[in-house]
Amino acid sequence: MRNRQQMIWSAACFVTLSAIGHGALATSSGVDETAHDAAAVIATDEHWLQAEVGGDTAYLAQLLLPDYRSVSADGSVHLRAAILASAAKNRGSDTMRREVEVWRKAHPSHPSVVIQGDTAVLSFDAGDAATPGPEVVRSSDIFVYVDGHWRALYSQHSAITTK
Repeated sequence: MRNRQQMIWSAACFVTLSAIGHGALATSSGVDETAHDAAAVIATDEHWLQAEVGGDTAYLAQLLLPDYRSVSADGSVHLRAAILASAAKNRGSDTMRREVEVWRKAHPSHPSVVIQGDTAVLSFDAGDAATPGPEVVRSSDIFVYVDGHWRALYSQHSAITTK
């Protein structure tokens, strides 16, 4: 069971579960992802998640900057090409979407965004560090505003074991 949880966690990190508190696809949320504000960063991050679980590699290719990388809680590094390849495997299947939905229900979260110039840091804790239970995940996604769009540069995920 622990290996299964780690696999789901790794998949969840891979899809950068940043806007975990939001369930709707960002493009249908009515939020303008091109705006230079926190709501746009959150919407872009949620769209990113939906693109990964749905296999929308075209969206991901324009979102992820060429040098994008994600560092998972286990310390493994995932480059842009690996994320695109992983997302392509999800196209036409709802398996990953269902796994992510289960993970999201077990790890409630609310993102916060800090913007300085054209750089935004979206961070969240998934889970409740104050109560015993599943691991709490602390994550940050760094976005850069380029040519009127938020682009992903880097993600870091850390697991915090609660007692």
